Amino acid sequence: MLETDFTTENGSARLLDLMPIDDGGRSLRPMREVLRAIEGMEGTIEIEVRLDLQPDYARRHPRPRKRGRLGWAYVWGDEVLAVRSDIELRLEGDALVGTMVLGAGERRYLSLAYTRSDPAILPPLQQHAEERIADTIHWWREWAARCRYTGPYRDQVVRSVVTLKLLTYTLSGAIVAAPTTSLPEAIGKGRNWDYRYCWLRDAGLTTQALLATGYREEAMAFLGWMLHATRLSWPELQVMYDVFGRTRLDESELTHLAGYAGSRPVRIGNDAYRQRQLDIYGEVVTAAHAAFAGNGRLDSESARMLTGLGDVVCRQWHESDSSIWEVRGPLRHYTFSKVMCWAALDGLLKLHDDGAIALAPAKVEAFDRERAAIEQAIERRGFNATIGSYASVLDGDKVDASLLLMACIGYKDADDPRMRATYDRIHQRLGRNGLLYRYERFDGIDGVEGAFGICGFWAIDNLAKRGDLDAAERRFQHMLAHANDLGLYAEEIDIASGAALGNFPQAFTHVGLINAAVAIERARA
Repeated sequence: MLETDFTTENGSARLLDLMPIDDGGRSLRPMREVLRAIEGMEGTIEIEVRLDLQPDYARRHPRPRKRGRLGWAYVWGDEVLAVRSDIELRLEGDALVGTMVLGAGERRYLSLAYTRSDPAILPPLQQHAEERIADTIHWWREWAARCRYTGPYRDQVVRSVVTLKLLTYTLSGAIVAAPTTSLPEAIGKGRNWDYRYCWLRDAGLTTQALLATGYREEAMAFLGWMLHATRLSWPELQVMYDVFGRTRLDESELTHLAGYAGSRPVRIGNDAYRQRQLDIYGEVVTAAHAAFAGNGRLDSESARMLTGLGDVVCRQWHESDSSIWEVRGPLRHYTFSKVMCWAALDGLLKLHDDGAIALAPAKVEAFDRERAAIEQAIERRGFNATIGSYASVLDGDKVDASLLLMACIGYKDADDPRMRATYDRIHQRLGRNGLLYRYERFDGIDGVEGAFGICGFWAIDNLAKRGDLDAAERRFQHMLAHANDLGLYAEEIDIASGAALGNFPQAFTHVGLINAAVAIERARA
């Protein structure tokens, strides 16, 4: 629910925006509706409504048709947008326009109801609209009240779990990385990507955040979607899927669009789905371990699928990949990818020990042997004594903020000397104005990106886990200062101005906030 107040010389008005929720199915309502209600608060205020619909990325230009008392409708292909309002609308070119003077206590409504391949439902207004508003307020208040986090940052944590809920496709439980495409990581440059997909990279930390805040139903739905969607490519995993579990996400450019602030190209689809990222095996197993450890036995199909992921890790952990950051270029032996391969085998062995899955003795031996071999490779080749830090790639000399996760996932204790040294070196090389870049530049893409939001929260998680609560809280307060007025974060933060960069809002950043707040509270306890 979004309230926006407008004040002029003659009066003021309050605009309410929502997408109505009907959880009980008590009446026939549209599945997808944007409802606006505007109310005069003081004096009089002149308002204008303008609707200029340009669907399919402005490649279609349907004209609205008047439907008498039923309002207006746009129709293209098998898609319909029904427009209803008690403000009189007229056609002006291809746009619908309406004006009126609103007095104190007066309320008007505008409804956009979208349908594709289904019967269109035309939602009534006035009292019926008020019922939808009241139902939605009640639903969200009840849902938010379930948040189990009770620490000093409850408002920010609730804001973040609400954001994750808003990024969830309700029919499957899939959570998209962001609802936008091609908002630039560097203004005017080519760092523009489509984030309207579900990344397995986010799985482990997202599941942990939902479980830690008491949203087990959402966590299990997300995990269930993952185990279902990955069957199409099992036992190997794909980097990302769409909300339906589809695997082909071919990337193309919309050359007729100028892009945000002149930032071309505008992309739809994401060719990173073709990459090999070995870290995702650890993410999926970490999610399963968080959800099922101590909660009974997995069904045989889920156990078989997870065990198959362990077999892939045993075969492939020696290979190079594109890393958690999906670097477009030569494959490398990224240290963090090896760490997550270790985490995959470690999680499977823990699930076995907990009785959640039953591994054959030979499988236990194989997973244990490969886990030890991966750890040996990380400690011998991943740690660079010259720079005093774990390095981005094996035998390398650059650092990478993803290595902070080694403490977050339990590979290393945050107080371990090597982990402390890595924390210090990452901040020395990647830290600016209390924020963190994600890596030292080597990707070859034009433009300097901003600080990566979630990396700042990973640093806080490290501080909390090693007991440095004062420093953790100072950094947390600094990160909170970079949210927008609604408490939302993009993927990145401009180092100089603090402005949001990249797709928005970004699920991964909000997951980082939740987990950091939980880590602080657990350390305090």
